[in-house]
This record gives sequence, structure tokens and C-alpha cells, in this order.
Amino acid sequence: MLAGEPYRVDAELAAEAVRCHKLMDVFNATASDDHEGRAQALADLLGEVGENAAVRPPLYVDYGHRITLGEGVFVNFGAMMLDVAPIRIGAHTQMGPNVQLLTPTHPLDPAERKAGWESAEPITIGENVWLGGGVIVCPGVTIGDNTVVGAGAVVTKDLPANVVAVGNPARVIKPL
Repeated sequence: MLAGEPYRVDAELAAEAVRCHKLMDVFNATASDDHEGRAQALADLLGEVGENAAVRPPLYVDYGHRITLGEGVFVNFGAMMLDVAPIRIGAHTQMGPNVQLLTPTHPLDPAERKAGWESAEPITIGENVWLGGGVIVCPGVTIGDNTVVGAGAVVTKDLPANVVAVGNPARVIKPL
């Protein structure tokens, strides 16, 4: 699975997901004024949380521990990070509400899909990136440092550093 090879969910992965979802429930239920409790719940849920990183619940994840947030990352309400493969978010990146980072992918062949096969590809977001509200980042995408992705964009291919990208599929409209 982590190598990007096709796999099917087994009992071990199912148990790992249940463990994660219990931690996700704790994080999402933490009171807004319980800063220490929320920080601890996030640290328990995710693989790595940089200093001064902030995530507003609700947050939805598959396994949690494959997500790395750099220093000063801000994630607004309703983020969905499906971390079947690793998700790395660089320092000082900002994500608007309802952003989706989706590493899982499924076979095009209907028989393979029906049989439960899936795979995943990692997502890497550089430093000081801004993902507008409702952005969707597809499996295997890398977004370069300082890039801005406009609200509602669907990022299907890598984006270089220092550009503005918008649309579906996202395309670069200007350098920064």
C-alpha cells in the first residue's frame, strides 16, 4: 500500500482505521477553548505536528499518522485528508475551509474495483502555500513553495513553485 502497489483492506488496516477514527472523534469533540486538549488530541491523531500549527475541527482522515504538518500550518474547518499514502504539508501553508487532500485511487477496470482493489499516491504541499476554500488535490500531486491555488480548483497534476493556479483542472494563470 505505502509503495503505491494495489492492495485490499485487511483486518489489520481496518483495525488501524478504527483506532484513528476514535482519535479523530476525540479531536473533533474537543472544546474550542481547550487549547491544550485540542493540541494533544491533534498530536495523538497525526504523525507530526509542527510548532504553532493549527487545525480547526472537524477534520477527517483515514489513518492520521501518515500526515505531517509543518511549523505554522493553518487548516480551516472541514478538511479531509485521506492519508492512505503520506501527506506532507510544508511550513506556513494555509488551507481554506473544506479542502480535500486525496491520496487513494482505484482501478479503472470495473472487475478489479468490484473486487476491492485500491492503491494510493502521496501528496506533497510545499512551504507557504495557500489553498483556497474547497480545493481538491488528487493522488500523487506535488505543489511547489509559495504557490496559491484558487478556491474550488481541482489539482490533478503537479504545480510549480511561485505561481497562481485556478480551475478544473487547475492550470497556472500567472507567476508570482
